[in-house]
Amino acid sequence: MTASPVRYSDAVEKPIDNEEQVHRDLIDTMRSITETTSQDYGHAVRSVHAKAHGILSGELEIDGALPPELAQGLFAGAGRYRVLMRFSTNPGDLLDDSVSAPRGLALKILDVEGERLPDSAGETTQNLILVNAPAFAAPDAKAFLGSLKQLAATTDKAEWAKKLLSATLRGVENAIEAVGGKSAMISTMGGTPITHPLGDSYYSQVPFRYGDHIAKFALVPVSPNLTQLTGDRVNTTDRPDALREVIRETIIEQGGTWELRVQLNTDLEKMPVEDASVEWDEERSPYRTVGRITVEPQMSLGTDLAGVVDEQTFFSPWHGLAAHRPLGSVNRSRRQAYEMSAEFRAKFNGCPMHDTAAFPTA
Repeated sequence: MTASPVRYSDAVEKPIDNEEQVHRDLIDTMRSITETTSQDYGHAVRSVHAKAHGILSGELEIDGALPPELAQGLFAGAGRYRVLMRFSTNPGDLLDDSVSAPRGLALKILDVEGERLPDSAGETTQNLILVNAPAFAAPDAKAFLGSLKQLAATTDKAEWAKKLLSATLRGVENAIEAVGGKSAMISTMGGTPITHPLGDSYYSQVPFRYGDHIAKFALVPVSPNLTQLTGDRVNTTDRPDALREVIRETIIEQGGTWELRVQLNTDLEKMPVEDASVEWDEERSPYRTVGRITVEPQMSLGTDLAGVVDEQTFFSPWHGLAAHRPLGSVNRSRRQAYEMSAEFRAKFNGCPMHDTAAFPTA
């Protein structure tokens, strides 16, 4: 028998000690990354997930026959929405793809109606930030700040050294996996296997309000041309933009299909809201499909759309519906930090940042 989902209330969140100071320190650290890279490039890029590997336009179709616990917020009824997808890698500098790191997939769902979160009043999007691992590498904002300071310390350092470290850590990670283990810290530091981005599944890692309930999100490839790429290692030797190349090769000819899924919280002790490093047990509460994203064949970079998404817009989980409010320490720390990054880019580049824009077709 499947356990009933936990009811959402404000009481599920419990701020950590000195949370406001942690947030200020995190903003300062992200700003230091952006200041360094903007001086290097003569152009401001994102503080994290700076390098895009592909930017796609697709359509999200939401099932109109979802059970009540899934028919919440954006998913309360049938609908079709244009969606933008940005594949990226974690660091705030533009690195050779042989330097492995966790990869991200940012979603922006357009023309969404409903009560908004305060930071996005008057807007009409739902943003989701996803990463290719089911749990966050740090439990809370304080630990996240520590990891980000490590990332900041390597920004602007010799790329050859990053390549060497990355290759060494991948060897260590492969050895751990060979005996049935996995190290989140090694993966975060550069031991992540360089697999095909279109074959990976992507997770919110952190929880969100899901209408009356609490949930995490996942985006999972389901079309055969994508599932056959799952686990496929990408050769990055003398290919600094290998991930861009492999995405382009698939999308330009075949497009792809993904399922958007949610995992409802059924036990606040075993599926904590404040500890983002805990992977919620899928046997206790499996991911369930609430929508389907279809991308038709198209160019994945070098388009007017890619230019607008990379240069004129930003992604933040705090830009969306009140029904999908970000929850937990890590999500709270992102709120002002992501706004700072967008404002810095706008000022440095002389180009206003928008959550929404006149998005051209791909």
